Amino acid sequence: MADSSFDIVSKIDRQEVDNALNQAAKEIATRFDFRNVDAGIRWAGETIEVQANSEERANAALDVFKDKLVKRKISLKSIDAGEPKASGKLYKLTVGLKEGISQEDAKKIGKIIRDEGPKGVRAQIQGDELRVSSKKKDELQSVIALLKEKDLDVALQFTNYR
Repeated sequence: MADSSFDIVSKIDRQEVDNALNQAAKEIATRFDFRNVDAGIRWAGETIEVQANSEERANAALDVFKDKLVKRKISLKSIDAGEPKASGKLYKLTVGLKEGISQEDAKKIGKIIRDEGPKGVRAQIQGDELRVSSKKKDELQSVIALLKEKDLDVALQFTNYR
């Protein structure tokens, strides 16, 4: 009998991020507390740029964006928000998107699976994802449950389950 397996990945649905960004931009444009503060949010290449005329307003605009991401079921662990920096008379804040599992995180996840998971489970690092395989599907499901309860620094998705 062939082994059962699944992949652990960290990917972002760019369309959902774009939808959340557009919703946040509309809300920022229409909300009373963002009037006359030059607040805005937009794509800047692969990153997202938030701007306003004060640090507090820039952080408030970022909170609106985070709220829209949560409503669209995108983990806040997949964004990397910087600190507001003065740029002329505006404060700008850049938000990076984190995709893929780094080698250190992959090793950490593999160690968790080896130490705390069932004995017959193997984890292999394949680029920016992990392949977990076992002879029993029940063991794979227990690994998924184990990783979901751990507080890791990356947003994990479990794909390719067979």
